[in-house]
Amino acid sequence: MARGEKSLEAIRRNPRNVSLRDFEALIRQYGYIEEGAKHPKAIVGTHTMPYKRESPVKSCYAKELLEIIEEQEA
Repeated sequence: MARGEKSLEAIRRNPRNVSLRDFEALIRQYGYIEEGAKHPKAIVGTHTMPYKRESPVKSCYAKELLEIIEEQEA
Protein backbone atom coordinates (compact mmCIF):
# COMPACT_ATOMS: atom_id res chain seq x y z
CA MET A 1 0.00 0.00 0.00
CA ALA A 2 1.43 3.41 -0.97
CA ARG A 3 2.01 6.22 1.48
CA GLY A 4 -0.95 8.26 0.15
CA GLU A 5 -3.30 5.32 0.52
CA LYS A 6 -2.10 4.75 4.09
CA SER A 7 -2.81 8.35 5.09
CA LEU A 8 -6.25 8.17 3.47
CA GLU A 9 -7.06 4.98 5.39
CA ALA A 10 -5.77 6.49 8.64
CA ILE A 11 -8.09 9.48 8.22
CA ARG A 12 -11.02 7.19 7.33
CA ARG A 13 -10.43 5.17 10.51
CA ASN A 14 -10.17 8.21 12.78
CA PRO A 15 -11.54 11.46 11.27
CA ARG A 16 -11.64 13.10 14.72
CA ASN A 17 -7.88 13.24 15.20
CA VAL A 18 -6.35 14.51 11.94
CA SER A 19 -3.37 16.83 11.99
CA LEU A 20 -3.42 19.88 9.74
CA ARG A 21 -0.31 18.59 7.98
CA ASP A 22 -1.96 15.25 7.07
CA PHE A 23 -5.20 16.98 6.07
CA GLU A 24 -3.46 19.38 3.69
CA ALA A 25 -1.26 16.59 2.31
CA LEU A 26 -4.43 14.66 1.43
CA ILE A 27 -5.91 17.73 -0.26
CA ARG A 28 -2.74 18.16 -2.34
CA GLN A 29 -2.83 14.49 -3.31
CA TYR A 30 -6.32 14.83 -4.86
CA GLY A 31 -6.46 18.54 -5.68
CA TYR A 32 -4.93 21.80 -4.52
CA ILE A 33 -5.25 24.53 -1.89
CA GLU A 34 -6.30 28.04 -2.89
CA GLU A 35 -5.04 30.73 -0.53
CA GLY A 36 -6.79 34.02 0.06
CA ALA A 37 -9.65 35.62 1.96
CA LYS A 38 -10.01 34.50 5.58
CA HIS A 39 -9.81 30.76 5.13
CA PRO A 40 -8.01 28.58 2.59
CA LYS A 41 -10.10 26.56 0.16
CA ALA A 42 -9.59 22.94 -0.80
CA ILE A 43 -10.28 22.45 -4.51
CA VAL A 44 -10.86 18.80 -5.43
CA GLY A 45 -12.31 18.21 -8.87
CA THR A 46 -15.32 20.50 -9.17
CA HIS A 47 -15.78 20.83 -5.39
CA THR A 48 -14.64 23.80 -3.32
CA MET A 49 -14.46 23.40 0.44
CA PRO A 50 -13.35 26.25 2.71
CA TYR A 51 -11.78 25.12 5.98
CA LYS A 52 -10.23 26.65 9.06
CA ARG A 53 -6.48 26.20 9.55
CA GLU A 54 -6.16 24.65 13.00
CA SER A 55 -4.60 21.48 14.32
CA PRO A 56 -6.20 19.06 14.83
CA VAL A 57 -8.65 19.70 12.00
CA LYS A 58 -12.31 19.53 13.01
CA SER A 59 -13.90 16.21 12.14
CA CYS A 60 -16.60 17.86 9.99
CA TYR A 61 -13.90 19.09 7.57
CA ALA A 62 -12.20 15.69 7.47
CA LYS A 63 -15.51 13.87 6.84
CA GLU A 64 -16.50 16.32 4.10
CA LEU A 65 -13.14 15.90 2.38
CA LEU A 66 -13.48 12.10 2.53
CA GLU A 67 -16.95 12.33 0.93
CA ILE A 68 -15.58 14.52 -1.88
CA ILE A 69 -12.68 12.13 -2.50
CA GLU A 70 -14.99 9.09 -2.57
CA GLU A 71 -17.26 10.87 -5.05
CA GLN A 72 -14.26 11.64 -7.29
CA GLU A 73 -13.08 8.01 -7.21
CA ALA A 74 -16.50 6.64 -8.16
